Amino acid sequence: MDIDLNAEQLEFRESIERFARETVAPQAGRIDASGEFPLELLRAAASVGLVGVTVAPAWGGAGRDYVSYALAIETVARASATVAASLVVTNSLVADVIAHAGTDRQKDQWLRPLAAGEALGAFALSEPDAGTDAANQQTTAVGTAAGYRITGRKVWVANAEAARVAIVFAATTSTGSASPTGSPASRKSRPSGITAFLVPMDTSGIMRRARDESLGVRGLGCMDLEFDIEVGADQVLGPIDQGFRLAMWALEGGRVAIAAQALGIGEAALGEALAHAKTREQFGQPIANFQAIQWMLADSATELAAARLLTWKAADAKDRQERAVFEASMAKLAASEAAHRAADRAMQVLASAGYRRGSVVERLFRDVRATEIYQGTSEAQRMIIAETVLGDSRI
Repeated sequence: MDIDLNAEQLEFRESIERFARETVAPQAGRIDASGEFPLELLRAAASVGLVGVTVAPAWGGAGRDYVSYALAIETVARASATVAASLVVTNSLVADVIAHAGTDRQKDQWLRPLAAGEALGAFALSEPDAGTDAANQQTTAVGTAAGYRITGRKVWVANAEAARVAIVFAATTSTGSASPTGSPASRKSRPSGITAFLVPMDTSGIMRRARDESLGVRGLGCMDLEFDIEVGADQVLGPIDQGFRLAMWALEGGRVAIAAQALGIGEAALGEALAHAKTREQFGQPIANFQAIQWMLADSATELAAARLLTWKAADAKDRQERAVFEASMAKLAASEAAHRAADRAMQVLASAGYRRGSVVERLFRDVRATEIYQGTSEAQRMIIAETVLGDSRI
């Protein structure tokens, strides 16, 4: 089994490391402190091939494999979790979905500007009562003579502050329900015939509402969106009533990318802990000499390395398989929780130097928590993994 990166992947990662180190990292603290959406950084990211990473060159993308994409997200996240998360949304949840399910006209209209950094995308799935239970969509799309009238509210829509297009999910029929894995969840009747729509964000009838400030990953441009809009039939993305399956397909790629984001945050935390342990002296010697510190560093390094292998495996599965539900959930669960522990240990190693407001570790400590929540909580990932292993005939 060969798990080494090839020359092209290594070269791409090296180029992104330069961009992250020289362009992103110097602004990470400012983004966190101000909560300002880093639009110019995202445009710069597009110029080095960080948007439309896996989209075919025929539609303006870089045409790279998913492992390369995961490497890029991890590298950027080491510098800024916010910039990495925004790139995950516009890549995994918007550009990849349009490339997968869009018509040629839709691809021509949106993939090219997305890949060029001329447009950002948003993914409007979550609602006040539709988080982990994403099938419980209350936003509706009612047929009209020209297309559909969409009414409803979406919450925590990342990139919404500056996005030019959003993929909006709305109920188009009323039948059963579905669990996060697509299997029946209850007998309660509620909308589940969900359809995806490509909606320009300058469409009349969209109201943006600012969210309360978040604990971490600040500057992600999250907003609540209220819709009372008319869209054409040509704005339907993928088959009618199959939007839930499309959303779950998108989240597979998103979860691989969030695993990579978590790894980047965790590696940054480990790096801060290592640097401090080597220079901070107590009792006449660097604290790195004490076994208690060494064990924390060893555990973080080991857990992050193991999670990285799961992430690479999931990324490779995304390229090779029709679906990668199981692999993506394992990667996200392992990486997000390993990174959380790494940030927690880094805080312990730095003690008061890390606990102060404005320290790098304090920012990482807040940022990493989101990776266990968005694009499917750790509990949801365990549900998906358990459903798969319980169905395995070897168990």
